[in-house]
Amino acid sequence: MNKQGEVGKKKGALRGRAGRMQGGRGSGRASAGAVRLWGRHAVEAALKNPERNHRKLWATREGVASLDGELPADFPVEWAQPLDLARLVARDAPHQGLVLECDALPDVYLDEVLHGDPARPLIVLDQVTDPHNVGAILRSAAAFNACAILTQDRHAPPESGVVAKSASGALEVVPWIRVVNLARALEEVAEAGYWRIGLAGEAETTLAEALPTGPVALVLGAEGEGMRHNVQQHCDAIARLPISEAMESLNVSNASAIALYAVATRS
Repeated sequence: MNKQGEVGKKKGALRGRAGRMQGGRGSGRASAGAVRLWGRHAVEAALKNPERNHRKLWATREGVASLDGELPADFPVEWAQPLDLARLVARDAPHQGLVLECDALPDVYLDEVLHGDPARPLIVLDQVTDPHNVGAILRSAAAFNACAILTQDRHAPPESGVVAKSASGALEVVPWIRVVNLARALEEVAEAGYWRIGLAGEAETTLAEALPTGPVALVLGAEGEGMRHNVQQHCDAIARLPISEAMESLNVSNASAIALYAVATRS
């Protein structure tokens, strides 16, 4: 990996300090208090997010050239080869020539999103721990204009490169609210006027039948186990997606996307 000069112009000058990774190798882990993101969509969205405190970008020439817009002057960039970047990320992760180390996003609180546009649904996840699923749900939430996702802090993945890559930029635009007690948070959601609908395959009512005209919170549990009893007790209705008997259930990220579509197209 060699120290490079300035990158050629594309969509404006791309500037930064070039350097070398110490010893030519990365640790594979972010610095203390930081997260490491990779892939063009995730990195580009993070670079455009004014809420992000960026620490350093490792990149190939091609990776930086693929970005939409220009980097700020004196942005800390270290030019690298693809194999060097592979040592900085999860095994076999598709970094696309871009690895960004930055601070985690600032905390967002429930009361900050509950009094916005009532047409925007809230997604509540009970013990959904797979980062790929959470990332995919964030992507669907952004696509269908959800106001936020809500998780319990102990039973959800941390903010990470895997979540960000799966979210394809949505991690930067959809608020992610973490709470200590999910049942108590659902009480606050109800007080704000939301109709809380839990999704469960054994329900008799379909989601279309259960949807009201006002604000909606969609509650989804982990695959297999589903919602915990206490969380289900804090729902106003339990509904199912009308899937064929040939398939027992859907992946939670697929179910959330279909549910969000149902909310977006309700009459």
